[in-house]
This record gives sequence, C-alpha cells and structure tokens, in this order.
Amino acid sequence: MRRTIFEPVHEDFRTSVRTFLQREAVPHAERWETAGMVDREFWRKAGAAGFVGFAAPERHGGLDLHDFRFNAILDEEIEYAAVPGDNFALENDIVTPYLVELANEEQQARWLPSFVAGESVVAIAMSEPGAGSDLRAMQTTARRDGDTIVVNGSKTFVTSGIQADRVIVAARSVPEGDRPVYDLLMIDADTPGFERGRKLAKVGRRAQDTAELFFTDVRVPVANLLGEPGRGLASLMRNLPRERLSIAVSAVAACEHALQLTVAYARDRHAFGRPIGSFQANRFALADLTTRVRAARQYVDACIAALDTGALGDAEAAGVKALTSELQFEVLDRCVQLHGGYGYMDEYAISRLWRDARVQRIYGGTTEVMYEIVGRELGL
Repeated sequence: MRRTIFEPVHEDFRTSVRTFLQREAVPHAERWETAGMVDREFWRKAGAAGFVGFAAPERHGGLDLHDFRFNAILDEEIEYAAVPGDNFALENDIVTPYLVELANEEQQARWLPSFVAGESVVAIAMSEPGAGSDLRAMQTTARRDGDTIVVNGSKTFVTSGIQADRVIVAARSVPEGDRPVYDLLMIDADTPGFERGRKLAKVGRRAQDTAELFFTDVRVPVANLLGEPGRGLASLMRNLPRERLSIAVSAVAACEHALQLTVAYARDRHAFGRPIGSFQANRFALADLTTRVRAARQYVDACIAALDTGALGDAEAAGVKALTSELQFEVLDRCVQLHGGYGYMDEYAISRLWRDARVQRIYGGTTEVMYEIVGRELGL
C-alpha cells in the first residue's frame, strides 16, 4: 500500500539519507558493534550532511525544519540499513526539542552550532537506579546556591553517556516548606564533580554506548537552567509523546526489514525437498505477521501526521509505542524461529535485530506503563 504522508521533498531526503548510510555507516557497522560505540567521525560527517539538529534555527546552523516526517525517514532508514546505534533518534527526536523549545537565545548560541555540526554530543539523563518509568521518584537533587545550582545524585541507562560532551540532567529541587519540583540542567562533561561510571554491557544495542553518571557537588551556572525553574517535569512529559512515536517508527521499520530478510530466506532455504516458505504453517505465519505490520504502519503514519499538527495525545503516543514494540518483538522472535539454527548465529543479521528489539518494550516507558496511560484516558 502506497504511503501518503510524504511529499517529493521527503523522498529526496530519504534518497540522500540512504546514500549517506550506505557510504558512511554500513561498512563500519560490525566494527561499531565490537567497539561498543559509533565513531565520533561518523557523527561529524552526519552533521556536515545536515542530518543532525535540522530543527535548529538557521542562525545557529540548522534548517529551521519542524517536520517530524524528516525525523521518521532517518529512523526508518537506520533500520532498513541494519545500522546499529540510536544516535539519530537520541539527538534529533529527543534532545533537539529541548534545545530548540526550552533554551533561550543565549543558550542556543552557546550550544547549538557545535551540536548541529556533529562536533558535540548531547545526552539526556532521566532514569536512576531506583527511578525508571516513574520520573517523580528521582532522587538526584538540585540546590540553588547563589549564582550556581549544586547537583548531587546518579543516573543510569544514559544513551551516549560515555561520549557525551554535555548532558541534560533532570533533578529534584525541594524549596523550603514546599513540595518537590523538578528542573532540567545542562551540565558540561568537564565540570568538577561530574563522573562517568562504567559503560554498561547490554544484551542488544551493543554499538550504542550506555553509561552510569555520577554527580558529587557539581556546580552548574544558573545560566544553564533549561526552561522555567520548577517546570522540568512538565517539560519532560511534554516531549515524551515525540520520543515514544520515534520508538514506534523504528519498531515498524525493523519489522519490515526483518520480514524482508525472512521471506527471502524462506524462499531459498529448503527442507524435505522444497522451500520452507511453501509449508502452510510458515506461509501463514509470514502472511499473518506481514498483514499486522502493514496495519501498524498505517497507525504510525497517522500518528506522525497528528504530531506535526499538534494533535497527538499522550495516550495515543503511549498506545502506538506499546503496540509496535510488542509487535516488533513478536515478529523478530518468529523470524529467528523461521531461520532455524542460523537465526541464532551472529553472522546472520536477524540475530542482531532480535537482540536489539527486546529493549523497545522497556525504554521510553515500559509496555505496562503505556497501558496505564491509555487506561487512565479511558477513565479506568
């Protein structure tokens, strides 16, 4: 079924992204998996090509391009090319809105030019050892002291935490005699008291460095406060629908790529004298999964259109994230099964796709939390 949300300019952008990834990413994918991170040089080339922070104002090096369809194309092409790493989704879909929508002009002038050029990597630190999907449970504190804010605490599961030059940190502030409020602070990685912990070893997403971060009496200039004081949690919540849609976009694209690989394998692999795809059980399984992925694609495309018009609600974003991430894991698990023993071998692309799929049901909010959000919208 032909997709209707894209215009010719988007298809031209897709061609450029696909060409770039084939030239600059695909030849290095295996090395990145082994190294546990993507080369910084790749990120600089991506910035030079205009693929980083393109929503930033032109005066700061961006394209002033506020159209999530371009973000979706990048997310999809990463999956179609089977390139590891979450860099584009992190920087464009998650970090950029904070820098464009919350940072003031002085902050944008300091942070955006190097960010858009791919010369600086910005991470965001929300999750803590005792606070994942429940952001209100965070224990990292921010205490005002004159013209600085003193930060103490720790964060975990920070994507690009090892390479990050700056980190947007969510912290809890407790004004005297008042209830806790939350702030977002930009912390430079060379600030005294800021320490990186170990690079976390993961089941999947191995080319994306993920870290623990520690803050011990880290003094941050008040000028690095993002947005209004005390409105940090509201800012996080406002941007979560975009993040969850980004995950859904990647999930469906990964399903499409996995099915393409598996259908080709089912045609070529023979058992008992005929292609394994000709057996009714396998043929029906692939037909069922393909039909459901096509339906999910329409749902995701509708959400992309809704986001760009400001009509995508929290519950809709949570629902599409839950649906597609659960479907992704089901599709990948079945595709590995259809590959037989070869599906469990690292030399086959399907094995990495299967490993990488598992976390989709966790990050951005677990499936259970997503359904809680949908359930509350139903008044339950």
